[in-house]
Amino acid sequence: MAVNVNRSVSDQFYRYKMPRLIAKVEGKGNGIKTVIVNMVDVAKALNRPPTYPTKFFGCELGAQTQFDSKNDRYIVNGSHEANKLQDMLDGFIRKFVLCSECDNPETDLHVNPKKQTIGSSCKACGYRGMLDTRHKLCTFILKNPPESGSASVKKEKEKKNRKKDKENGSGSGEAGNNEHIDAPDAVDGDDDDEDWAEETTEEAQRRRMEEISDHAKVLTLSDDLEKPLEERVNLFYNFVKFCHDNKKAQKYLLGGFECVVKLHQVQLLSRVPIILKDLYDADLLEEDVIFAWAEKVSKKYVSKELAKEIHAKAAPFVKWLKEAEEESEGSEEEEEEDDENVEVVYSSSARELKVETVKTVTPEKEEDDIDIDAI
Repeated sequence: MAVNVNRSVSDQFYRYKMPRLIAKVEGKGNGIKTVIVNMVDVAKALNRPPTYPTKFFGCELGAQTQFDSKNDRYIVNGSHEANKLQDMLDGFIRKFVLCSECDNPETDLHVNPKKQTIGSSCKACGYRGMLDTRHKLCTFILKNPPESGSASVKKEKEKKNRKKDKENGSGSGEAGNNEHIDAPDAVDGDDDDEDWAEETTEEAQRRRMEEISDHAKVLTLSDDLEKPLEERVNLFYNFVKFCHDNKKAQKYLLGGFECVVKLHQVQLLSRVPIILKDLYDADLLEEDVIFAWAEKVSKKYVSKELAKEIHAKAAPFVKWLKEAEEESEGSEEEEEEDDENVEVVYSSSARELKVETVKTVTPEKEEDDIDIDAI
């Protein structure tokens, strides 16, 4: 039995229909599960992959889901009634299918995993907007974007190509009306297939670089290398300034630093303490992060042997940093003691503020009390 996609519409002539969900409970005890028999047909009517509504049920019910696309089996763990799942499907349709302007289900999803956004476009009214990505299902959609969008784009391209072919055929004049078409001249078999390949010589590469627009040249790494040292340092600082007050980012920065040392080991290995001090002076690395990094040699980014060498080269800087921290703590304690010995004296006749330090006087031993009765 078919029902309206938007079940809030009671019109019996509503043209957007979908089959009613059919649920079948299988198993017993802890292995009980609900198989949605016609999920493929329902998803086809909604123009969505069948994994999306199944995963939506799992998110709403707090249950695990299983997908077997080869056998068309979509499973939600636990025992669930078909009417309950049908009501939940209405929530999925409201959030991820219906257009927010015209309430029609003729929408397509546009997923951008890089920007972590999900867009929706309506074929009925032309509305384009962004979906709210706070629902748990959105993380699944971002990891598994729909394939239907790419198929529709291919179809549109094929239609455009067909139109171009028809226009070219009609504009050719008499050639379009002739029933017999002359065969093309035979191609010599001596031609090498290498002519079809892209040239990889230095001249060809230089020629292609010249053809690149000025705007694209800004994006290339080679153009940055030609800039003066000061500009390259500013580029590097803009790239790593997110590390300020972010200990997690600073840990990743140290890992990237180890990778760079691995690439340019001869030039950078001896300069490890200098580079770490520069990063510390620029407030890109904090003391706690450096101490934690120095305590443990990790092979996450480079080999353990190279990591040990990097830590050995960084040892003088870490030692200096610890001593500087201890000296600063000692000076703070001395300043606190000096502050305790300062006495502020107020005088009505004084014109300038004077600070007098009070010397702590040790009390002299009092003479033994004389017992009068003993005289």
